[in-house]
Order: sequence, then structure tokens, then C-alpha cells
Amino acid sequence: MPTLPSEPHRQRAMAESFGVDAARYDRTRPAYPDAMVQRIIEAGPGPEVLDVGCGTGTAARQFRAAGCTVLGVEPDPRMAEFARRDGLTVEEATFEAWDPAGRRFDAVIAGTAWHWVDPVAGAAKAARVLRPGGRLAAFWHAFALPPELAQAVTAIYRQAVPEVPFPAAGAQPLQHYQAIFAKAVDGIHASGAFEVPEQWRFDWEHRYTRDEWLDQLPTHGTLTRLPADRLAPVLAGVGAAIDELGGSFTASYATVAVTAAQRAR
Repeated sequence: MPTLPSEPHRQRAMAESFGVDAARYDRTRPAYPDAMVQRIIEAGPGPEVLDVGCGTGTAARQFRAAGCTVLGVEPDPRMAEFARRDGLTVEEATFEAWDPAGRRFDAVIAGTAWHWVDPVAGAAKAARVLRPGGRLAAFWHAFALPPELAQAVTAIYRQAVPEVPFPAAGAQPLQHYQAIFAKAVDGIHASGAFEVPEQWRFDWEHRYTRDEWLDQLPTHGTLTRLPADRLAPVLAGVGAAIDELGGSFTASYATVAVTAAQRAR
């Protein structure tokens, strides 16, 4: 997959580009492992959850289904409006600028969104809105394509969109996420308000058809702002590569939560 910029929280145009097609984003982006959702809930003191960068509400719906009360914070009004259609309560703001108005939560979560938040200011604010013993949990999906598909896709990106940074074929799915995890950990440490952060990993797989994967591709951050005439050869090339595999493939996922409990005051 394309790599993120070194300081993604400063890339507001990219951060707020996903709402260009909120319905596609919601339809194609995978949900999070139920085991992770349950572990986060069980590790906190109660059911009240703040979802930072809630997007279309994927994680929020999962936590709600598990019995939580969820408030979303989302800077993109298009994503926020989509989430509200399913009955979620969403306030529009970046997390750094959001006004908690004295409210407190048992958990602050962020699904594939914490890298868009200043890691130091974000952790400090999370600490301020958490109840005693509350938990911060930021989590991401890292996926790996089959080696033969990864090699073909790398070549397609380098030819069609050479300005898009793309890891070498064969790179481990977590390698280019390590910097993001490290910044999240450093921000948690810098706040001085949390216990030692942990990383919880959940491995799983998903089978994609050609059409399903091509439907998801335009939602990837480095492609959301690509003009149609430049996106078309990417989709055509990737589609042909999947056809060579018989029209479908299995992606390997590792979902990692960087998480820490609030330190006793």
C-alpha cells in the first residue's frame, strides 16, 4: 500500500479528503476485529466512548453494537453527516480544537485516524477527557497483498503515479506503520498521564474479488485527490493483475492497537 507522509497530522488536505465519496469509504473499508473491540471495552472502567476521527462511523457502530454509548468527533462534514444517518452522534471538529464542555469518557478510541492528530497534543487532550482509569486506544489495519500481486501493483504505481511513495514489493505489512506506532507511543509518553503503552495485535484475512478491491482503491489516502484520468490507469492495471490471479485474492491483515490506561492521579 502507499506510504503516509512523515508528519501526516500536518497534511490536512489529505486528512480531510476521504469524504469525497463517503458512501464508497463506508462500503469498502473493513471493520475491526470484534476481539479487539471487546478487549478495549473490558480494559476500561465503563461504556462511554469518544471516537476521534470517527469518519463514517465504522468503529463507532461496532462499539455501539457491543453495548457502548459513543460520541464521534470528525473534522469532515461529509463523513460526519454519513455517520449521523445511522443514528450516531457526531460533533464536527479536529480533536485538537474540539470542546469537550466538561464531558468525560471511559475510553478514547481512534480507528485508522490517530495519525491525523498531533500525537503529543492529542494524547494530552485524551488524558483530560478520560475518567480515572480510562483508556486511550488508537488502532490501524496493516494489510499485505499476495507477493505476486504486490510486485505487479508496485510496478503499476511507479509507472502511473510515480510521485506516490510505495514500499517495495515483499515488504512486511507492519514495516511502514512502525513510525506511526512509534509517534503514538511517544505522544502518550510525553503527556505523562498514562501507564506504559502496549501494542495489541490481531491477525486475520479477507478474500477480495477484483471488483471489491477496485471499489476500495480510490479511498486510499494517496489516491483520494487523484484526477480521474490519472486514477483510471491505476485501476485498469491493478484489475488486470488480479485477473491474472483468477479474479480474486486473499489479503493478510494485522490490526494493531496502541493503547494505554490513564495513570492514577
